[in-house]
Amino acid sequence: MEPIFSKHALQGKRVIVTGATGGIGRAIARVLREMGADLLLTGRRKDALEEVAAELAEEGKGQLAVYRADLVDALDRERLVTEARTRFGGTDILINNAGTFASALMEEVTEEELDRVMRVNVYSVMFLTQLVYREMKERRAGKIIQLSSLSGIRGWEGGTIYAASKFALNGFTQSLAVEAARHGIQVNAVAPGFVDTDMGIQAIGTKAKRSGRSLEEGWEAVEKSLPSGRLSTPEEVAACVAFLSTGAADNIIGSNLRISGGGLLG
Repeated sequence: MEPIFSKHALQGKRVIVTGATGGIGRAIARVLREMGADLLLTGRRKDALEEVAAELAEEGKGQLAVYRADLVDALDRERLVTEARTRFGGTDILINNAGTFASALMEEVTEEELDRVMRVNVYSVMFLTQLVYREMKERRAGKIIQLSSLSGIRGWEGGTIYAASKFALNGFTQSLAVEAARHGIQVNAVAPGFVDTDMGIQAIGTKAKRSGRSLEEGWEAVEKSLPSGRLSTPEEVAACVAFLSTGAADNIIGSNLRISGGGLLG
């Protein structure tokens, strides 16, 4: 077997990475590119996608393309999968990384905000996966990896909407994993805790504000609560995704790999 993180481990593998312009998305794109994958990166901002592509242009030998899409839109999802088919001939690995954050106590929850978060974190993931899954099922091969969260394992005060979306995503992942395994497709998730990204900072800031602390005080409190004493990095999350993308993970099915410094939200 090819060494897991070698420059050839994913050579010839055709990969879609959603949410490719965020901190974790960029890190995922970089490590998969270094491993030889053909990448189709997608996000809602074309200028940011082109910036990522320029950063990665010299870092790998596989094909590299970007496609602007709003995955809440059904037509955009279909066009993205068609783009992968046109450029690469199909998709071997789907990385569902795109997501959004929200924090609300129960009395603050609105139908509009709940609908927005569920559409991004659950509906768009399910229906993009459905499109790619049909192709994978015909080939009897493929990998689908969701970016979940510890919020999908344990709730937290103010996590009413966000945690609900991630619990739903985890239920979808586990159920699809059982169904897909019969067709040679592995479905798994990665569940980060606090990560040093813009979204991570937003989450810490929201948590700190609810307890009357500054962002700096909230950051320190989070780090002290973790056995490792620090937040995870985007690169560490990306390494977990990369591992699940390789043949070394072919018998890992329905997992939710935690990367949290030993902590759970609460």
